[in-house]
Amino acid sequence: MGGAINSVAGGGGFIAFPALMFTGVPSINANATNTIALWPGTVASTGAYRKALDGRVLRKILPLIVITILGSLAGSRLLLHTRQSTFDKEIPWLMLTATLLFAFGGRVTARMIRNQLDQEPSRLQVAVGILVQLCVAVYIGYFGAGAGIVMLALLTMMGIENIHTMNGLKTLLATCGNGVAIVVFILARAVYWPQALLMVTGAILGGYGGAYFAQKLSTKAVRALVITIGCTMTGYFFWKTWVM
Repeated sequence: MGGAINSVAGGGGFIAFPALMFTGVPSINANATNTIALWPGTVASTGAYRKALDGRVLRKILPLIVITILGSLAGSRLLLHTRQSTFDKEIPWLMLTATLLFAFGGRVTARMIRNQLDQEPSRLQVAVGILVQLCVAVYIGYFGAGAGIVMLALLTMMGIENIHTMNGLKTLLATCGNGVAIVVFILARAVYWPQALLMVTGAILGGYGGAYFAQKLSTKAVRALVITIGCTMTGYFFWKTWVM
């Protein structure tokens, strides 16, 4: 289901991460395992956008790639040094943040695209963009869900207007950030490999099937489903953390 939803509208982590926790995987290990489970799909998406990622564009965002790698390294290490009980209490807020980003981030990005047309980014905008991407990269390494929406808005602010190029760069940055986090998680032995391998297989099959059904389904309907799932999971984790 996570792979299928990712191929249509994104947001597969809203299913994959809670599913791991429901099967008894501790939250930090579930986050690490979920990162590995969904990463192959991100790599495949990056390859699909290769024609939109020419050398000139890649040179322009090279600082963002470096910042993403360093920030994700810091975020993943921060996760591993967080107490399990502390991270458990953070999960509802992280899920809420990801759900809000998924629900409303697209509108913000669309508005920024309209306002940014025919405008070159100033040095201040570029500097702010690099700082914001550093924060996003730390978030990618620590949790990651919904980060793509912020990166789309960031790329718009930096003067990149073509939506295919923006999606390609967003996917490339996410691939780099999650790739670094995966290495950290593997070295720290934080991954539950049987679950990870099963979920990688499921994500690939779901992604293939989702790509087929994506042509038949309404993206708005799928997004509404993802937002509903996100809200439900957020409510559940708030209830579990603060009521139980």
